[in-house]
Amino acid sequence: MQQLMLFILILTLLPATAAKDKKYEKHYQAEWCTGKGKTEHVLPDRTRVDCLTASHAIEFDWGKKWHEGIGQSLYYAVQTEKRAGVVLILTGRKQYKYWIRLNSTIDHHQLPIDTWLIEDY
Repeated sequence: MQQLMLFILILTLLPATAAKDKKYEKHYQAEWCTGKGKTEHVLPDRTRVDCLTASHAIEFDWGKKWHEGIGQSLYYAVQTEKRAGVVLILTGRKQYKYWIRLNSTIDHHQLPIDTWLIEDY
């Protein structure tokens, strides 16, 4: 009976622990952009550049949203007259395929986008 109670206690604590360790996109923005530029720069149309530096308008995206980063960064670059950039956040080794997809698309179409990688695993 004690083992069953211990098992149930462990199961109830696991989701709380996992949720506590989850990081949000804003965490990575703040960590990466601090000292380099301004986070959440608001444009006249009320869209927000995740990180605006002296040279780049940068979009942060999770690995599986790699394709969204291309369009958003290009739009922010036009609006700010800066170079486009994408910081891709990967939370597992299997997500590296998204980094390859992002960069191969940029290379194939010769898009003016610089990329950076955050590997948090």
